[in-house]
Amino acid sequence: MPALKAGTRPPWVGLAAAVWVEISAGNAYGFPLYSNTLKSVMGLSQQQLATLGVAVDIGENVGILPGIASNKYPPWAVLMIGVLSSFFGYGVIWLAVTETVNNMPYWVLWLALVVATNSTAWLGTAAIVTNMRNFPLNRGTVAGILKGYVGLSAAVLTEVYTMVLKGSASALLLSFALGIPVICLSLMYFVRPCTPAYEADSSENAHFLFAQLGSVALAVFLLTITILKNVVNLSDALSYTFLIIMVVLLMAPLAIPIKMTLFPSAKKINRGASSSDNLTMTDPLLTPVTSETNLSNLNDGEGPSEVDVLLAVGEGAVKFKKKRRPRRGEDFSFREAIVKADFWLLWVVYFLGVGTGITVLNNLTQIGISLGIVDTTTLLTLFSFGNFSGRLGGGAVSEYFVRLYTIPRTFFMTVTQIIMVMIYLLYASAFNGTVYVATAMLGVCYGVQFGVMIPTCSELFGLKNFGLIFNFMGLGNPIGALLFSSMLAGYVYDTEEAKQGRNTPYWFSSDSEFVAPNEDVWA
Repeated sequence: MPALKAGTRPPWVGLAAAVWVEISAGNAYGFPLYSNTLKSVMGLSQQQLATLGVAVDIGENVGILPGIASNKYPPWAVLMIGVLSSFFGYGVIWLAVTETVNNMPYWVLWLALVVATNSTAWLGTAAIVTNMRNFPLNRGTVAGILKGYVGLSAAVLTEVYTMVLKGSASALLLSFALGIPVICLSLMYFVRPCTPAYEADSSENAHFLFAQLGSVALAVFLLTITILKNVVNLSDALSYTFLIIMVVLLMAPLAIPIKMTLFPSAKKINRGASSSDNLTMTDPLLTPVTSETNLSNLNDGEGPSEVDVLLAVGEGAVKFKKKRRPRRGEDFSFREAIVKADFWLLWVVYFLGVGTGITVLNNLTQIGISLGIVDTTTLLTLFSFGNFSGRLGGGAVSEYFVRLYTIPRTFFMTVTQIIMVMIYLLYASAFNGTVYVATAMLGVCYGVQFGVMIPTCSELFGLKNFGLIFNFMGLGNPIGALLFSSMLAGYVYDTEEAKQGRNTPYWFSSDSEFVAPNEDVWA
């Protein structure tokens, strides 16, 4: 991999910009908002709709190309491909929903969804890989924060959909086609490699805590808005006020670089016992490490310090004299990683956890309708809040227990998957009101899978090929959706609907407006 050029400025500006990129990367979670309109306009069966959901999962999670590109090209180039995918993919779906193009072939719609949601893989890879490399000593925390915002994106999109777009599916798709490119193009300059933190200190920990609290505040605010909308009718003025507050909370991480600019730290950084110079915060923190570096000299005062080597290993700059297979924690090539049992065990666990979770998410609207819930956006917001909590908490909590008690992160994946089994039984029971609790809990467990898997991959197989390795793990999501959602859930749904001789009790226009219930069906 060619050497990555890092700027000398702190990486916090890039983290703040990556928050907005990750919110944009959550566009795939908006599928339940326009799926019913798509089904009505195109005259699709539930199994056909479930297969479109698989297209969403394939686009969202097939990130092999973004993973390879993240090692060869700068982040702005990776972001640019995501921008183009969003523009062309959602543009085609918008043409279908608005019936600007009549009788669009099903296969064209399916491919358009793959292209549109593949923007998620490109945008997310650029943001997460760049920031993991910028903060190599806090991988779990960074992964939790960024993936937490992806989890919140569904709730953010839902509020924009209901309060600004007035429930118009066509307007939502147009905003995806145009709004996402505008946001990412304006921020791509800031998402770039920067000088990594030399060592964890109290100020850096405080900055991460502030970023986490900012995301929690946003999550609580979104949940509060959701509850208020179900209790009282919000005026347009109040709706737009809430929207402004939401935007301000999304900008909270930007306060960190602003504070660092206005109140710069004069703290000196000690390099190591062998270093005679003291570096200030504005000096480059990575020193060149050549292939002649002998790691055995680390503790003898010769060569770079331990932290230098850790940072260099994260960037793939260290090469060992003796050619040997890498050990856990060192940089694996993709070929070296896929022959490891650890790799495939993680893949199977991820396949089961996210594959079943995405099945519920893709069919969340239909689950709500079957239980007589008219406004299913509440379920999506609850899932989003839980998803955020799981991603943020999974990264932060696992980081804490790994450092203090050496409990492996995968322990938390095991616990959450046991809980998920009980949640699915709760869904199957169909007790009154339990769907809301089950949806929130499932969101938490689903989010933990992401918050834990990302740092686990980097810690086992290194940062050099992290983008490719993690995106390959992500294939467990669409494959699970294909098996569990399209082939199983969609088939069962259509079979039971045919047995009961029922039609959907209500339908939507092209703008997702509630039309009228079929009284005979309710009877």
